Amino acid sequence: MAASLVDATSRAVFTVLVLTRMCSAKAQSASFVFGDSLVDAGNNNYIVSLSKANYEPNGIDFGGPSGRYTNGRTIVDIIAEDLGFEDYTPPYLAPTTTGTAILRGVNYASGGGGILNHTGQIFGGRINLDAQIDNFANTRQDMISSIGDDATAELIRNALFSLTIGSNDFINNYLTPILSTAERQLVSPEAFVDSMISRFCVQLRRLFDLGARKIVVANVGPIGCIPYERDVNRDSGESCVEFPNQMAQLYNSQLRVLIKELSSSLKGSHFVYADVYHIFDDMIRNYQAYGFENADSSCCSAAGLYGGLVPCGPTSRVCPDRSQYIFWDPYHPSDAANVAITRRLMDGHAPDVWPKNIRQLVES
Repeated sequence: MAASLVDATSRAVFTVLVLTRMCSAKAQSASFVFGDSLVDAGNNNYIVSLSKANYEPNGIDFGGPSGRYTNGRTIVDIIAEDLGFEDYTPPYLAPTTTGTAILRGVNYASGGGGILNHTGQIFGGRINLDAQIDNFANTRQDMISSIGDDATAELIRNALFSLTIGSNDFINNYLTPILSTAERQLVSPEAFVDSMISRFCVQLRRLFDLGARKIVVANVGPIGCIPYERDVNRDSGESCVEFPNQMAQLYNSQLRVLIKELSSSLKGSHFVYADVYHIFDDMIRNYQAYGFENADSSCCSAAGLYGGLVPCGPTSRVCPDRSQYIFWDPYHPSDAANVAITRRLMDGHAPDVWPKNIRQLVES
C-alpha cells in the first residue's frame, strides 16, 4: 500500500512538472523527426546495416562521428538550435532515449529508409517510414504510462513533427542500377510515384490519428545534381542528370497536392510543405551568391570526377574548408548548406515554404 502511494505521488509530481515545462514556453516544445540519412541522428548505429556514418571523417565539425551523414549538423539539428531547444533530438534506438528524454522529442530517422518498405534493401538493415511510425506509437505509449493520456495528447498536439523522406525511394530503389532495370520495365515512373504518394498518404494520416498536428513535410531535392548521380551518369556532362530530377519533380507536384488535400480534410491539422527542391536548386545555380566555391563535388571524396563513387570514409580526402562546399559526400549536404536551407525554411515564405514557415508553425 505504501509503495503504491509513493508511486502515485511521484507520478502526480512528475506530471505537474511536465505540464509546467510545456506551458512555460513554446520554444521548448518537443520535436519528433522522421526520415532518412538527411536527418538520421544515429539510429543506424544500432542496427546491422551497410548504411552507417559513425566513423571518421563524418562529424569532423561536430566533435566526431555521431551517426550523422555530414560534417556537422543536419537540418533538424539547426532547427532545434534556432527554436531554443535544450538539446538535439536524440535517436530512438539510443539506450539513453528513455524516461524524461522522450518528452523533449525523439528522432526516428534511418539512413537508407524510404516511404516504401522495400526501399533501401541493398543496405540490409534500415528503418522505413512505416516502422518509424510504429516506433513513435511505442514512444507515445511510454509517454502515456509516464504522464497520462491528457498530458501526452497535449504534448503531442503542440509538438513539431518533421518528415524528410523520399529520396531513397528513387536513388536506392527505382534508380538503383542493379535493381532498376526490371522495375522500370514493369512500372512506369508515373505508377511508381503514384505508389509512393498513396503510401505516404496513409502514413501521414496515421501520424494525425496518433495526435500529430504541426507537421512539416519536405519534398525531394534535385537528386540528379548530387555527386553520385553525376558520376554514374557521365553522359550528362557537367549538367545535373535530367531523369532523376524529372522523377523528383513528378513526385513533388503530387506531394504538394496531397498536402493541400490533407490540410483540408484533417480537421485541426497544420501541414507545412517545405520546397527543398526549389531552395537547393537555387543554391546550386547561384552557389557563389550563397558564399560557396563548389556546387557539384563532394568535400569528402575518394573516387570519381565529382567524388561520387565511394562513400565518405577514413581513406577519403577531405577539403580543408567545408564551408565552401554544398556537398559533404556523394549524397548529403554539408553543414553550411544545411544552414542555408534551414534559414529559408525557418523564416521564408512561398514558394520556399507554404502556407507558413516553421517558426510561424511552432508559434501558432
